[in-house]
Amino acid sequence: MHRCAPCARGGGTSWWGEAAERRNFMDLTGKLLIAMPGIGDPRFEHSVIFLCSHGDEGAMGLIVNKPADGVALGDLLEQLDMGGDGSAAAALPVRFGGPVETQRGFVLHTPDYESDVSSLKVPGGFSMTATLDILEDIALGQGPEQLLVLLGYAGWGPGQLESEIAMNGWLTAEASPELVFGLADDSKWGAALKTLGVDPLTLSASAGHA
Repeated sequence: MHRCAPCARGGGTSWWGEAAERRNFMDLTGKLLIAMPGIGDPRFEHSVIFLCSHGDEGAMGLIVNKPADGVALGDLLEQLDMGGDGSAAAALPVRFGGPVETQRGFVLHTPDYESDVSSLKVPGGFSMTATLDILEDIALGQGPEQLLVLLGYAGWGPGQLESEIAMNGWLTAEASPELVFGLADDSKWGAALKTLGVDPLTLSASAGHA
């Protein structure tokens, strides 16, 4: 994000510069990022990312439509010695949340569940928990009503996401629990585009001939 140059007398950012910066900053916490065709990084191709946080210090989000190949929740529970292999939760898929800290787990879920340790409430009917107690509760059938289990996350430094959006790498859209939790992974990118009135077939075709 652009910061105005230090003022001549005080050596710091002027108060009017800070005020203008605050006015221009758009908080995208709780929104969706939709990857544009030809984004240039195969890890993000056709991805839909739910932004858990966005501020002056950067942004953090979770890709909600890419499965982690060959990994189910039962595998994680077994590795963590939590049992639950015979529970319905064991068959839940695990998703690739992003390329940062790919061994770290996150659960994006509905706010009917709150961890005894820590849950981050996100606007729009979402929460995110990254502590092990939620996996224990899921294994016992006491977890949230709707959830995604993910490994890794996507992260941006200060101003990086804003720059990528300005360069048409991403579209932004409203998130809904129905889209994030209720649709098949391969339907989410097209459905997210349609919330903006964009036809995914037309968008892909025009990108292919650019």
